[in-house]
Amino acid sequence: MTTDSKPPISRRTVVGGAGMAAVGAATSLAPSIAQGNDEMTREQELRNPADKYPRPPYKRQSQPWPGLASQMDPRPDHGETSYKGSGRLLGRKALITGGDSGMGRAAAIAYAREGADVAINYFPTEEPDAKEVIDLIKAEGRIGLAIPGDLRDEKFCQELVDRAVKGLGGLDIVVSNAGRQQTRASILDITTEDFDATMKTNIYAPFWIIKAALPHLKPGSVIIGTASEQAYDPSPDLYDYAQTKAATMNYVKSLAKQLAPKGIRVNAVAPGPIWTPLQVSGGATMEKLEKFGGQTPIGRAGQPAELGSIYVQLAAADASFATGQVYGSAGGSGQP
Repeated sequence: MTTDSKPPISRRTVVGGAGMAAVGAATSLAPSIAQGNDEMTREQELRNPADKYPRPPYKRQSQPWPGLASQMDPRPDHGETSYKGSGRLLGRKALITGGDSGMGRAAAIAYAREGADVAINYFPTEEPDAKEVIDLIKAEGRIGLAIPGDLRDEKFCQELVDRAVKGLGGLDIVVSNAGRQQTRASILDITTEDFDATMKTNIYAPFWIIKAALPHLKPGSVIIGTASEQAYDPSPDLYDYAQTKAATMNYVKSLAKQLAPKGIRVNAVAPGPIWTPLQVSGGATMEKLEKFGGQTPIGRAGQPAELGSIYVQLAAADASFATGQVYGSAGGSGQP
């Protein structure tokens, strides 16, 4: 080798140089990374789940359908102060029906804190709750889009998707969460109008919305339905509602097979007794409301905040092999 020849580049030199370059590039991010690591490494306080939230008896209360979470006593926890994001859904575009309260609200808050832009649909009378959710989404620096309307109208469902796509600049997460539940002691007490309203809200609306959304969904997109323990173990006083939740479980599994070749995942969450406006706006008798959730092994009703992370997991890219699945959260009772 001549004196003016350059020495051969070794693997160590390349790796070392690349490492130093990476360190240099990350210097400006060091404070935020360090802070994030510090938060992640803090000891998590162990908490008995049975005592984490209020236990029955609950106060008897009633509201006109569809009810407001802000008027419930105790007020449900949707993760407003507890959910901490880590960028798992950064840049994603989500449409959530029933996003003003319950699991839909918990999902909306969690999605925004994970970096997603979120459009929520709700019934017009739920505006006070919806405004709170939109404010929480915007507080995270994300787009928060409010689209009130009645999901029992096919034309509105089509408009809902169109407005979400335009307002968010695309769509890759669809969460069908809105539901109608009215307790009736006997099938003889259910009118055709009642039955029709439940079917249209819980089954027709997801059908219309998914059909409208599908042309906009690229590979990697997700559809998430909300089933229930009622799909597996129906209550005698929820004859029509329970049917819709069994149908939800079934359409999720069928659609997952249909859309898997297109790279679109379809899953569902199956809650047990969760403290939401469904219960106080005709979904439960006063006797049942007072003891709501007491039959679970945990001994209480669940809170929407306890399901937010499940909706995140089903939407996240690292759950890419999960499709056609139903994720339960029922305090030790119910299935799956």
